[in-house]
Amino acid sequence: AHQYANRLFAEVVLQHYRPGDIVWVQDYHLMPLAAILKEKHPRMKVGFFLHTPFPSSEVYRTLPVREELLRAVLKADLIGFHTYDYARHFVSACTRILGLEGTPAGVEDNGTVTRIAAFPIGIDPDRFTSALEAPGVRANVAQLLNRYAGRKVMLGVDRLDMIKGIPQKLLAFEKFLEEHPEWRDRVLLVQIAVPSRTDVPEYQKLRSIVHEIVGRINGKYGTLTHVPIYHLDRQLAFDELVALYAITDVALVTSLRDGMNLVSYEYVACQRDNAGVLILSEFAGAAQSLGAGALLVNPWNINDLAQAIEYALTMNDKERRERHRQNYMHVTIHTAQTWADTFLYELNDTHVEAELRTKSIPPALDFDLAVNTFRASKRHLLILGYNATLTTAVEAPRLPKKHFDQIQAMTTVNMAAFNCLKGLSKDPNVEIVIFSGSEKERMADTFADLSDVWLAAENGAVIRQPESKEWKNLLDVSIGDCEWKDSVQLVFEYFCERTPRSFVEERGTSLVWNYKYADVEFGRIQARDVLQHLLTGPISNAPVDIIRGARSIEVRPVGVSKGSSMAKMLKYMSAQSPPDKPMSEVDYVFIAGHFLGRDEDVFTLFEGEVDDGNGAKEEEQHTPPWQESGLYSSRPSMASISSMEQSMVDKNYDVPTGVSSPNKGPTPNRSAEKDQKLSPRVIGETANGLASATISDLPLKLPPKYLFTCTVGRTMVSQARYCLYGSQEIAFLLYHLCISSGIKPEGLSGPPPLPERGTDD
Repeated sequence: AHQYANRLFAEVVLQHYRPGDIVWVQDYHLMPLAAILKEKHPRMKVGFFLHTPFPSSEVYRTLPVREELLRAVLKADLIGFHTYDYARHFVSACTRILGLEGTPAGVEDNGTVTRIAAFPIGIDPDRFTSALEAPGVRANVAQLLNRYAGRKVMLGVDRLDMIKGIPQKLLAFEKFLEEHPEWRDRVLLVQIAVPSRTDVPEYQKLRSIVHEIVGRINGKYGTLTHVPIYHLDRQLAFDELVALYAITDVALVTSLRDGMNLVSYEYVACQRDNAGVLILSEFAGAAQSLGAGALLVNPWNINDLAQAIEYALTMNDKERRERHRQNYMHVTIHTAQTWADTFLYELNDTHVEAELRTKSIPPALDFDLAVNTFRASKRHLLILGYNATLTTAVEAPRLPKKHFDQIQAMTTVNMAAFNCLKGLSKDPNVEIVIFSGSEKERMADTFADLSDVWLAAENGAVIRQPESKEWKNLLDVSIGDCEWKDSVQLVFEYFCERTPRSFVEERGTSLVWNYKYADVEFGRIQARDVLQHLLTGPISNAPVDIIRGARSIEVRPVGVSKGSSMAKMLKYMSAQSPPDKPMSEVDYVFIAGHFLGRDEDVFTLFEGEVDDGNGAKEEEQHTPPWQESGLYSSRPSMASISSMEQSMVDKNYDVPTGVSSPNKGPTPNRSAEKDQKLSPRVIGETANGLASATISDLPLKLPPKYLFTCTVGRTMVSQARYCLYGSQEIAFLLYHLCISSGIKPEGLSGPPPLPERGTDD
């Protein structure tokens, strides 16, 4: 029902939405709405504000749908809370439950940052101050002053709700009267309890409890001419409420938990002349705004609350007016209009910052372009990562999820992609490489039925060629030969003992301390200590790179990276290729993977470079017909490219715009700054640099005639030209490549369903 109601809201919003509009979603009832809207319009400006307290992660994690709600809310560009505490609880929940990174700006999820901030709401104080001048209010004030002459007036205005702490307030007042008999006929508590949810048994029971306490106190401390409590089970008219605020000496707000509680703001606004005292629960959101001038209390501590009442009634005039001055200044400055303006200003800023970030994010891969250039080429090289590229998360949708067990990280191979790879491997003109950081035993077991592909395990340290079961050590360096191995092993094992569920992996060229199964926050704290021990320990001068991953710390020899391993692997593949199908004939390269930034030199490896003799890149300035025609002003259809394809090949044009190398004409969506980033880097400048000599020795022309480099599942700045969103899109592309090769993939009656990317351009 909750999801259905949110879909109904979304339908109405989408009917009226126009590009550039702002959608501001209010409160917990519509937590899933931002995700529904963003699914249709990824660039829509969506803000979300929660008007209730957000609980600590230990309380929130008890919800059965905790992940779904968090992920839905995180689709908003800006999430606002009344107080910093609520914002902190939300970030903590995202960190501990979803395993995301909390930053000073908000929450980061795979390159996408959702801004989290506190925006204390206010009231319209002018409405109350102007009402004080109205004749009707003046008359009510005079009447009340005459009626309550000689007595101090205390006021409570609450909705009859469990969280408002009305019984605690009454019990504290009873305790005060018991300890201070001199005040029994000199003080009056007016309690307005506005009825709510009168048909709910729990609220009916609360009402009975309140009436019982009021009756007991009035019966015990009342006289024939005076009772200490006036209790009203109804809502007052605005003029009556303003008059009551104006003559009150002490206001009591004793919420057990409250998002903000604007009754305290209204009281302060109406106390312009009287300068009454505000007793405010520390569990109300307003306590963080009005805490400087109010008496903060714990409503669960009856004795403390009774003492606060006595202190407020006997407070001297100077202190009373100073406290009121601070509160009044805050209420008149931080109004409801200021709250709205600030939120919308921040939302616009957040959206602009997100747009600037996405400008450097590679565009989505054009499948039509990739397939048609595949048909136009002769020899193909496909290089695919494993984790998050050919795999998908294991999920049991209706079963309880063991979030703090290893099942959280379990994945399975996307069978549609696997079957398409099996089909493509039968094409003699297609070479397939599966490149992973996983152990060789796992790779051999996973791809046991895929014998016609190259496998590279442990970041390319060992490889297995097609139709073979033997693994060859490709790199000259081995972790077993490194002098620093024992020192690093000792540090990692020491922190394994201190960090439950962490473990050490020994790979062909590196040691890894992995804490992906440990408590998220504790693991990150321990990771900082690990880095400190490594950087200041016995390996401080060793020739190693210490690399911090998402939930791991890796130590490996300087210069070892996916790019350098791939360069050596290409040379080995060339040596093993038959004379009639040399690697030099490869004119189509597709490489896709979920690689961390330090390993993206595997993308830049295939870009190559052109030197003009002065060490600068040179670009040929010619304009192919597909650029002149303007077909790439929008995403081309499969049919539009097919009609151009033969004409382009006949005229010897190298590559359609968007696929060409840097020296073959301008490439859309790639700025000069990005072209510079794609230049080969020298070891010493960065840990994963590639020497120019390595690139010049490769057995194929760089860049190849048709080149597609794709980052998978990482919506962030990348060295790749394009991006894909997951293994399902990989499967979709591989299926069409199979069909282009005249191969029907096993077990597939049609193309795998393609996830919707959104309707925004």
